[in-house]
Amino acid sequence: MDYRTAFAISATGMNIEKMRVEMVALNLANANSVAGPDGDLYQPRRVITRPSEATSFAMHIGGALRNISLPSGAELRDIGFVNTAPRRVYDPGHPVADDRGYVNYPNINPVSEMLELIEATRAYEANVRALNAAKTMASVALEIGSRS
Repeated sequence: MDYRTAFAISATGMNIEKMRVEMVALNLANANSVAGPDGDLYQPRRVITRPSEATSFAMHIGGALRNISLPSGAELRDIGFVNTAPRRVYDPGHPVADDRGYVNYPNINPVSEMLELIEATRAYEANVRALNAAKTMASVALEIGSRS
């Protein structure tokens, strides 16, 4: 695997984790929103990823035996909606309360969103460290090559 591949994999990971942080921020910002004029309630969002290359264990072993590196990483598949029932709060004085006095809010749990935020932040940091490690290795390789 050349260094450009390692850089690309880390960059892809950082982009995906940045999008996860953005989706958490969007979910938290809309946690207390009510249905809009069209009647649609905000649905929480999640980033959905998949491997960029379907590689099996046998392909990795075969690649190692033939001294061929098989880059793999993740790619953004979609931004999906979490279909959950709305959170119903009894508030008969609210302007959008139904005839029974309940207001529908998106079913967003701030605690689980904060855990998602911490997880995405840690994964982003891990990708930055991997990128810096590859950069350091490339720099040292260039220094070694320039001495000879």
